[in-house]
Amino acid sequence: MTGGGRVDGGRATGTGPVHGTWEPAPAHRWEDAFLSGNGRHGALVFGDPDDERVVVTHHTLVRPVPLADTQPPRLAARLPGLQDRLLGGELDAAERFTDGRGLRWVGSFHPGFQVRVRREGQAAGPRGFRREVDFATGVAAAVRAGRASRVFVSRADDVIVQYVTGAPLTAAVSLDPRLPGAPEGLALGRGAALHRRGALLTLRARHPDPVPGGEVGFTGVTLVLAAGGRTAIGRIGLRVSDAEALLLLTRVRRHLGEAPVEDEAASLRGLVPEGASPAEAYARLLERHEALHRGAYERVTLDLGGDASERALPGSELLARAGSPALVERLFAAGRYHLLSASGMLPPRLTGLWTGDWNTAWAGAFTTDANLGLQTASAAAAALPEVSEALAALVYGQWADWRDNARAIFGARGVVAPAHTDGVSGHTYHFQRSYPLHLWTAGADWLLHALVEHAETTGAADPRLAPALAEVALFYEDFLTRTGPDGRIVIVPSYSPENRPVGGSWGAIDATMDIAAARHALTTAAAHSPVDAGRLRALADRLPAYRVNADGALAEWAWPGLEDRYDHRHLSHLYPVWPLGEINPYDTPELARAAHRALELRGAENDSAHGHLHHGLVAARLRDGERAAGALGRVLCGDFFHTSLMSAHYPGRDVYNADAAHTLPALLIEMLVQSTPGRLVLLPALPAAYPRGALRGVRTRFGAEVDLDWGGGAAGATVRPSRTVRVELRTPDGRPRMLELMAGEERALTFSVR
Repeated sequence: MTGGGRVDGGRATGTGPVHGTWEPAPAHRWEDAFLSGNGRHGALVFGDPDDERVVVTHHTLVRPVPLADTQPPRLAARLPGLQDRLLGGELDAAERFTDGRGLRWVGSFHPGFQVRVRREGQAAGPRGFRREVDFATGVAAAVRAGRASRVFVSRADDVIVQYVTGAPLTAAVSLDPRLPGAPEGLALGRGAALHRRGALLTLRARHPDPVPGGEVGFTGVTLVLAAGGRTAIGRIGLRVSDAEALLLLTRVRRHLGEAPVEDEAASLRGLVPEGASPAEAYARLLERHEALHRGAYERVTLDLGGDASERALPGSELLARAGSPALVERLFAAGRYHLLSASGMLPPRLTGLWTGDWNTAWAGAFTTDANLGLQTASAAAAALPEVSEALAALVYGQWADWRDNARAIFGARGVVAPAHTDGVSGHTYHFQRSYPLHLWTAGADWLLHALVEHAETTGAADPRLAPALAEVALFYEDFLTRTGPDGRIVIVPSYSPENRPVGGSWGAIDATMDIAAARHALTTAAAHSPVDAGRLRALADRLPAYRVNADGALAEWAWPGLEDRYDHRHLSHLYPVWPLGEINPYDTPELARAAHRALELRGAENDSAHGHLHHGLVAARLRDGERAAGALGRVLCGDFFHTSLMSAHYPGRDVYNADAAHTLPALLIEMLVQSTPGRLVLLPALPAAYPRGALRGVRTRFGAEVDLDWGGGAAGATVRPSRTVRVELRTPDGRPRMLELMAGEERALTFSVR
């Protein structure tokens, strides 16, 4: 491991947090395998030098869905009738607003195969064992009695690199498709060939699911380079005898028809200079990868003053110390590492970029009504533009499908994002009576809001953003046609994921999230389009006001008679608090109090990790540090993390899921630093559990980098702006003041912490 708190021989060296984790035993479950990834390929590394297994994944490995099944329902002609019935008091009318199809899941994300290196004989000498993953390099390594294995996924060369040492090395090397849940009808073919520049292993798979236009399959190719010894074709792969070391380079491709295996083999050989040894080739590949990965990972760090002895513990032992600052430090570091590693051609899925089982929960897809927004919430502030760019790839890559959704379901121009997508199709086709996801219209605003934050933070103008915002506004111009007795617009049908009101049904009227999304979309588009600004702002001004219910809480539905069902994992109605910031303690204190009351009344329902951390994010925005820390504590105490430090959806490590792992850094940053284009808030929600610490490298939405230190009742910050701006400064010690920042001029701030 690297960093100021590197673990060496069971002792923490240096004074900083550990930037990695380790275990004293191999992983026996794929959920505990250490992870590496480059945003395209992923690797789950079990870490046994005697029998190393590396499960290969790729963002494109999705079971095919017939094209006819992926079309959005054509309901636009029936929409006026539905609106009439809902407004006329038939509050369950939306339950029949479908095209009669049954629930159709999106294509399921699945693993490819495992690369297996099984050594002959037992390791000689002491049986000391250690496996670790270095977050700064992405290398997962394991050592036992002189035998070692190192694995990383190159961000520079898009290849899984595996280096095995410990002479004499005699082993069987194979590509093994036998993974849990693999469909019986999966057609397989394996091949092995010898070449003067390395032996080649291939695995061809063809899905049993029929689709028009050709058979869908995937092909894995591994180049095997041995230093010395002999390499021969074995029964199911290769047999290497008496070698000094092995270098394995692996890629997998999803494709229609046949894959060009020879082209892939030539590409892999091209990564190894003629005459280079496996050791030299490995060093070169690692250097190229590390140049991209390390800089991204190290941009932001968190130090909570963790105890040195706790920092030295293996992850499995540290997880048992839920109140330890060292645990929070390591989970913050692991969350940034996993989020970066899962983001590239696409953002992270429900499982990040990894799975060892074909039966992936909720299809291992992208759920946009909460999970994806939560997982990517730290991208701008935590200086991970790679994540924002991956999100942009998903959004703009599906834009045409989003237009189809708007036309087919609502008869409108513009776009509507699906609540659930496999990354292949952006059509809305996953819905049912109790989850009428096809009625949800707020998704495009949430996803584009993250891209607006990215643009504000980096100062980089993506030419696609302003036209995209205009199209979201265009949808609302066509859709918002109904008015109530007061002359204000009525949003009908309206859906608050994934809840329903007391006295109503899932498809309802004037959900608070929909009101907030429509208002935000229209005003944001107006800010980017001066020509249309007046018209768009006028429409936004006619949207319903938020409602405060009889309990003094911000209501989930503004329509009278639709009462709150509090015990639910989603907090959709608090969307104007987080992430939008429209409701906040500074500009809208009364609504902020109502939002806080809504948070107090909200139950945890089934203890989903994303619900707890979403609760914490809203609490942090409302300056309630103890409530935010309590939400984090429920995750830390609930046995949500595997020894890989990847998380689960439910307590007791039930259902592999990246929500908690990827969202945790966002919550910690929100507790310590918040920003808008015109405001900087320092230590807005600092809990008593973290009396001292340091956060380095956080980015703000007005284009500055912030370092923050606190402890002993005092705090200091260094602000490094890239743009000349004037912002309001909020600190815990008193009234706000204006801060004049000049581009390129560092500014030091001091304040007290009450």
